[in-house]
Amino acid sequence: MTKNVRVRFAPSPTGPLHIGGVRTALFNYLFAKKHNGTFVLRIEDTDQNRYVDGAEAYIIDALNWCNIPFDEGPGKNETFGPYRQSERKHLYKQYADQLIDSGHAYYAFDTSEELDAHRKNHEAQGKTFIYNWHNREKLTNSLSLSKEAVEERIANGEDYVIRFKSPKDELLHLTDIIRENMTIDTNVLDDKVLFKSDGMPTYHLANIVDDHLMEITHVIRGEEWLPSLALHYQLYNAFGWDVPEFAHLPLILKPTGKGKLSKRDGDKLGFPVFPLQWTDPKSQDVSRGYKEEGYFADAMINFLAFLGWNPGTEQELFNLEELISAFDLERVNKSGARFDPDKIKWFNHHYMQEQDNDILAESFKQSRTELEAIDVAYVAMVVGLIKERATFISGFWNLSSYFFMSPETYDEKASKKAFKDGTKDLMNELVSIINTIENFEVDTLQAEIKGWITSNEIGFGKVMMPLRLALVGALQGPDVFDIMYMIGKAETLKRIENVINTL
Repeated sequence: MTKNVRVRFAPSPTGPLHIGGVRTALFNYLFAKKHNGTFVLRIEDTDQNRYVDGAEAYIIDALNWCNIPFDEGPGKNETFGPYRQSERKHLYKQYADQLIDSGHAYYAFDTSEELDAHRKNHEAQGKTFIYNWHNREKLTNSLSLSKEAVEERIANGEDYVIRFKSPKDELLHLTDIIRENMTIDTNVLDDKVLFKSDGMPTYHLANIVDDHLMEITHVIRGEEWLPSLALHYQLYNAFGWDVPEFAHLPLILKPTGKGKLSKRDGDKLGFPVFPLQWTDPKSQDVSRGYKEEGYFADAMINFLAFLGWNPGTEQELFNLEELISAFDLERVNKSGARFDPDKIKWFNHHYMQEQDNDILAESFKQSRTELEAIDVAYVAMVVGLIKERATFISGFWNLSSYFFMSPETYDEKASKKAFKDGTKDLMNELVSIINTIENFEVDTLQAEIKGWITSNEIGFGKVMMPLRLALVGALQGPDVFDIMYMIGKAETLKRIENVINTL
């Protein structure tokens, strides 16, 4: 690839960034880094009626948390700024005028009431109203009005839009990296609105102008923009500009595989659809985020990469550098990708094992008041013993509480299984053995206790099950000798004596 690759992620600040938007940003980021290119963030806020305070900051925070920060954008390396479309609105009128002058666009003065009447009239006849070549010269626009009448209407302050003049009887040959070659008959296209008399462009014009001015080489976006591809191709050609390469990513589907994933699906099935927690500034409703739910950013990124892409191998676990190296748009699927909430938990469990115990211990300590006075080094040792069975830090306490306090109850089913006739006598003997052990290290404990069991030909389960029950309160947890070493000799003896007295 000879040209300097420049891609952009261009969300609208109308609310929190959906997981599908994060996937689009990720694929742009991976492609840019793979080709030593630039990842641009542009905020497409032309629709001021839907603008939501805090949404732009949320988008930036989400990208940063995911470790896919933009190279160029609002407040950062503003080579082609500004990067908010609302701050660029002075640019667009000249390009709309350029299309008018070249005959590729025209003024339209039809009111919403007039257009609504046309739609209803067509529906009554079983037809669909499309504003294009077959009726535009019969409607109220600069193609049907005289030049003087058009100038007069504009001078009088009448509302108007500027529409693209889609050609008649032409075949457009479009190319998409993922979907390959497509042919579109221009007769089925409508004349899209490009510019409004309030001075604001529509998405289509602003998008094309900004991509051109920012020298975007590849447009990687969601499948929902595929119907706009024909218009965008025509706009590039009308301006005489080079057309960037396009790649339309497949939809992220509901866990059932039917329909596009929505917030409602997450609420219904109990998983987030946003990277970070979001509080609606108007309603104060709180939407859960993957970060706050205890997911690691690396796990989410690894999971999202496989929603629509595959490396062509059996490998599933990739760090970011490996994803960059392996990523190829030609290996992105055309068909939708099913969102699997259990799969992202699987990834999170893996990345839990990769985390530094000291860092996990700090987070664990902060999450439980019971640990405030506990030395973080001890907590880190506990984390090292139990994290193999954990998916989230929030699950640490249930897996490890017995390292910090004696069990107050004993699992009923486990008690019946562990305590039989003669168990009390064996536990009293075990107390005597433990009292003789001076070096309370794991290896010594294991050698002494297993030696006593073997030499007396006692079944291991007859000792180890009630011992575990005494230490943990249930038949679970890491190696018994690790637990004994961690809680110490005095606490070990106390717990064994307590289980003898209780059961």
